[in-house]
Amino acid sequence: MKDHHYRSSSLSGGLIMLKEILDKLPPSERKMALYILDHPNDSIRYTANELGKLSQTSSAAVIRLCKSLGLSGFQELKLRIASDLQKSTDVGCRDIEPNESHESIVRKMTSNNLQAIKETSEILNDEVLRDAVAAIQNAGTIHLFGVGASGVIAQDAQQKLMRINKSAVALTDMHMVAMNIANVKQGDVVFGISFSGETEEVVKILELAKHRRAITMSLTSYGTTPVSKIADINLYISASQEAVFRSAATSSRLAQLHLIDILFMCVVTNQYEDSVRRLDEARIAVNFLKQT
Repeated sequence: MKDHHYRSSSLSGGLIMLKEILDKLPPSERKMALYILDHPNDSIRYTANELGKLSQTSSAAVIRLCKSLGLSGFQELKLRIASDLQKSTDVGCRDIEPNESHESIVRKMTSNNLQAIKETSEILNDEVLRDAVAAIQNAGTIHLFGVGASGVIAQDAQQKLMRINKSAVALTDMHMVAMNIANVKQGDVVFGISFSGETEEVVKILELAKHRRAITMSLTSYGTTPVSKIADINLYISASQEAVFRSAATSSRLAQLHLIDILFMCVVTNQYEDSVRRLDEARIAVNFLKQT
């Protein structure tokens, strides 16, 4: 991950961050993270030295863990965890069972989707969001792409940006994407979307874009991945919502759309009068097609 500190309007999401990055941490940091997850109430009362001794690691492991999380330090992690503990207990992601009733599926899917959106909002970095909005506003063209279900997210973003007269291209055929990227200009935004953050085609396209001196952005699940390592600006969604039906890209898709909506609305509010005029013009054009 980049060196941005994860500051948000309400400091929370510490436990979510720890859970989502757990499998990607080196041994000593993982041991520390597991101790905090097992003893969250106690951990926020300890100093870094005390926590290092109790987890049989070291105070240095605490500092490294906070850096891996993209936080300013141990104090911010404690503040986020304390905020998490004050909230009502989440039920967690609940998977669908064989021959489950429709009523139960409605409840579970609604709960899972709401939690995915909530957790994604909690790990959203204000500074990174500002950078992303500025890049979108100043770009000559925004080139969006993704493979499979991520391609649908790219097309949704394109449709929104076009409504406010932003030049946006969304392609899902990677050969077409590569040809498109060969002609990007400096200052253009190349936005790769990959839930796993490991899609090889997305990594290669972003590499091409960097050679062309474009601004690269990514939207992935939280944590350090091949995609997030190469992108200049990284946006993250909560990764904990897909279980057996991961391939269905259910809650993760809604979290991605939620983040695209946030990004779009931030662009709109920064250029409010012009955006409203553009949106009205787009609405008039569409209504014209409906006239008989």
